[in-house]
Amino acid sequence: MKILVLNCGSSSIKYQLLDTENEFQVIAKGLLERIGLSMGTFTHRYHGEKYYEETPIPNHTEGIRMVLNALTDPKIGVIKDFSEIDAVGNRMAHGGEKFKESCLVTDEVLDNAHALIELAPLHIPGNIAGIEAMKAVLPNVPQVVVFDTAFHANIPPKAYLYGLPYEYYEKYGIRRYGFHGASHGFVAEKGAKMIGKDWKDLKIVSCHLGSGASIAAIDHGTSIDTTMGMTSLEGLIMGSRCGDVDPGVLTYLMEKEGWGRKEMEQVLYKKSGLVGISGGTQDMRDVYAGKKAGDERCTYAFDCFAYKVKKYIGAYMAAMNGCDLLVMTGGIGENAWFMLHAILENMEFLGIDVDLVLNDTLMGEDHIISTDSSRVKVAIVTTDEELVMAKETQRLVSAR
Repeated sequence: MKILVLNCGSSSIKYQLLDTENEFQVIAKGLLERIGLSMGTFTHRYHGEKYYEETPIPNHTEGIRMVLNALTDPKIGVIKDFSEIDAVGNRMAHGGEKFKESCLVTDEVLDNAHALIELAPLHIPGNIAGIEAMKAVLPNVPQVVVFDTAFHANIPPKAYLYGLPYEYYEKYGIRRYGFHGASHGFVAEKGAKMIGKDWKDLKIVSCHLGSGASIAAIDHGTSIDTTMGMTSLEGLIMGSRCGDVDPGVLTYLMEKEGWGRKEMEQVLYKKSGLVGISGGTQDMRDVYAGKKAGDERCTYAFDCFAYKVKKYIGAYMAAMNGCDLLVMTGGIGENAWFMLHAILENMEFLGIDVDLVLNDTLMGEDHIISTDSSRVKVAIVTTDEELVMAKETQRLVSAR
């Protein structure tokens, strides 16, 4: 079975074509960006080669056509025609309380997904656009939707309820949902195998650290808490998102600046986090370079990020009454050795003892970084959300 996996944003399409008959080998992958703007970009990777062009991409339907044309192109393609695509897996940012597991795409599923747009207004429209575009181009190919929130569907009320009038939960579904579910589940299970254990026998703290960042407490295979909330703003400081903030600050700013919801969301999602603290720097490598050069605001951004991660690790160890395995993943978690130093040093009291003689040559690969004497094992684990989506797609399509 050949499965096309799509991760569609509001102005982007990320894709992979995988072959399940060859251990889910990635045959081709690529990225379309700046969809709907005057000029877009298209990067397509195949057989170790790279194709790139700048071209207008007016909408997601045209973007999907470009993907399919590239996959079947005589020069840069990897399949002869569209009939070789057996199924499509789609990522959706939010499942609300309606969707607690992956499912086949139907008209009813799409109707319910439209109703969830208000929970993730920056993400779900793009997710839906990708599904509908694929329906328009390949109407007879079965599609599956994998929800980013599903892995956290069983966190208990004590973790998902906010200290707001309960009626708002009943009326609007205001509660913690969590995100990065596919990544947290994947790396927790994979990390456990790296230390010769079954993840369902362990207490695991999983740290997905990238431009978007979250931490999950996973107790014997089940997520019991996670840092992101109803939206992807809560929790850790991120690339351009604020993380935890006193809600009184928001109402204060809205009054002082005369902002409505759109203006406030623009600040919270796009102008905060590392960007906001440092004064414009989002990439952690650049933040670290600024810190080393003595830039005060880059130092603040770096230290705030590390501190918040360290604090949540301790909190989730307390919530589970212990921890057997600490996992680091995501772009920062897998590659930024300098940030892992800052997060993991001076945590011996919690049973975490890592070999700090690390360098960038060790990063980006699966390996254990805790010492033999460390009570809590610490692993860098490369994530693969597309593989999770492909496996879910195969499972559901095969079971039809």
